Amino acid sequence: MGATEFGQQFVNAMSLGSIYALVAIGLAIVFSILRLINFAHGEVLMLGAFFTYYWNRTGLPFAIVAILGVACTVLAGVAMERIAYRPMRNAPEVSLLLTSLGVSIAVRNFATMQFGEQPQKFPTPSRFEHRVHLGEINVSVTNLVTIGSALILLTLLTWFVTRTQLGIAMRATAENPVAARLMGININVVIVMAFVIGSALAGVAGILWGARVGRIEPLMGFVPVLKAFVATVIGGFGSIPGAVLGAFILGFGEIFLVALLPDRMTGYRDAFVFGALIVILLVRPQGLLGSTEPEKI
Repeated sequence: MGATEFGQQFVNAMSLGSIYALVAIGLAIVFSILRLINFAHGEVLMLGAFFTYYWNRTGLPFAIVAILGVACTVLAGVAMERIAYRPMRNAPEVSLLLTSLGVSIAVRNFATMQFGEQPQKFPTPSRFEHRVHLGEINVSVTNLVTIGSALILLTLLTWFVTRTQLGIAMRATAENPVAARLMGININVVIVMAFVIGSALAGVAGILWGARVGRIEPLMGFVPVLKAFVATVIGGFGSIPGAVLGAFILGFGEIFLVALLPDRMTGYRDAFVFGALIVILLVRPQGLLGSTEPEKI
């Protein structure tokens, strides 16, 4: 592999890893506070893409359309928490898990009835399809927007959880919910904020995924959330830095496996990825940045 091809694949891996990271962070935040593996997170991503698709019909600029789509996604995520998860908050963890599966199936079926089973062409702005030259590397604007958006959002999230009162409250709740409640922290507000952040990031990921693939469908959230789940396991479930690290490891692994494997072997890409996951868990069951202590945000 030459330097030019390596640079090209590096940008592709960064773009794919960025989308996985945005989805994985939402899973990690919710799990760190509620100990809930939110399998409906993929449907939140899907809703973000479809809300943007329908808002685009208003003729507004795409930037405003994307903001409105993310805002609707946040409302959908908060509604899920209020209607489905809050009544089950003190139930056993397996009940929460089954509830998340039920929400996932319900939202997916609702979306299929409302939007239809046929894929829809995502309204990617024409300028996103342009390509720019970075030295000898030919990069699509979509990849650059994806990487830039992810870096900006990750920076803002880092600032939020380390510098703001609500962010510190979220970390305290993830560390010890009982002690946080005794210190006067409103757990309901913290949990709602976790869903707001996770849903917003999933909505952005849905838009970026739609722009990357070029089409959207009710089942589009399954693959990204599955890969994000793998990324959080690799990095350490409940850890935001671990989720980001696992997402980029997964993104780089997928892209460079396709580039390095013979053509007849590229269909086995996921098998290699999940095989690597098994090896990592055998060596370090708690994940790369995880610990044997309770998960921390």
